[in-house]
Amino acid sequence: MLTLHHLEYSQSFRILWLLEALSAEYELKSYNRNPETNLAPDDYKALSPLGTAPVITDGEVVLAESNAIIDYILDSYPDSKLNPKPGHKDRVRHLFWYHSSPGSLMPLQSIEMVLGLLEMRSPWPISSLLKAVFGQVRKMFLNPRMQALLGEMEKDLGAQPYFGGDNLTAADITLAYPMYAARDKGAFEGGYPNINAWFGRIEALDSFKSARAKDNRERIAFRFAN
Repeated sequence: MLTLHHLEYSQSFRILWLLEALSAEYELKSYNRNPETNLAPDDYKALSPLGTAPVITDGEVVLAESNAIIDYILDSYPDSKLNPKPGHKDRVRHLFWYHSSPGSLMPLQSIEMVLGLLEMRSPWPISSLLKAVFGQVRKMFLNPRMQALLGEMEKDLGAQPYFGGDNLTAADITLAYPMYAARDKGAFEGGYPNINAWFGRIEALDSFKSARAKDNRERIAFRFAN
C-alpha cells in the first residue's frame, strides 16, 4: 500500500489533499520536526537524504518531489478529473499552472527567502550593504516577476473558478503550498479578490477539510524550511 510520509509544516499537505480528493487507500505516517533545528528527524531523513518533504513509499518505490509524486499517483487514476486529458478544453490552462508552482512561483519565493536570511544573519556593516544590493534585485527582478505572475493568476481566476479551469485539478493542489505562503506574507491584502475567493473555494471542499483534519492542525502552516 502507498504510504505518505508526512512531515509537519511542510509541502506534504499537498499530497495528503490529493489522496483525499481521489478517495485513495493509503497509509499516513506523520513525523515531527526536530524542536531545536526545525529540520526533519533522522528517521525521515533515512527515507529522504535531503530531509525534504513530501516522500511516499509504494512497495519498492521511494519517491520525493511533489509534482513527481502527484504524477505517479495520478497514473493509477487515469479517469480522474484532477488531470485533464489531451484535447480537454482546460488541458493547456491546467498544464501551465501545474508547472508554474515549481517553475515560477516557488523559485521567486525561495530567492526572496535566501536574500532575507542573508540580510538578517550577516554582521553589520555587511548587512547594510546587502540590503542596498538586494533592494535593487527585488526592484529590478523579483517584484516585477511576482506581480506579473499574480496578475495572471487574478485574471485567470476571474474567468474560471480554479487554476485548473472549471474543476479542481492537480494544478490547484500543487499551488496550495506557495499560495498559502504568499498569503501569510500579506501578498493578497487589499486586492486580488479572485485569488482570495479561490482560497475560500478550496477550503470549502470536503477533500480539503478531510486533509486538514488528518493533518491535525487548526490551520495550514507553511514554512520555507523543509
